[in-house]
Amino acid sequence: MSKKFLTDVIVQSTEMPAVTANRLAGDIIEAIKGEIIGNGRFTLPEFGSFIVRETPKRTALNPRTGEKVPVKAGATVRFKASPSLKEAALAGLKKAKRKAKA
Repeated sequence: MSKKFLTDVIVQSTEMPAVTANRLAGDIIEAIKGEIIGNGRFTLPEFGSFIVRETPKRTALNPRTGEKVPVKAGATVRFKASPSLKEAALAGLKKAKRKAKA
């Protein structure tokens, strides 16, 4: 999904000018980022949750040289799909497989 995709959906559903819809899409993205930064979590019902997870300090291997390399502790954002999204995705996958067989 991209900001342009969000803008296009907003324009189609509201008849809002594209410039205003683009600004609204940007504001929505910034609001989601702010919520993740502030609370460490953002949930969209019927879609899923974005959750901040800490990554521990560890040692990794450089695949080219085989040398051990220290990796700093950090954070990452994980997404967990809602049950309804998982169900819809599975239904779409099954439909695509049936089309491919035909």
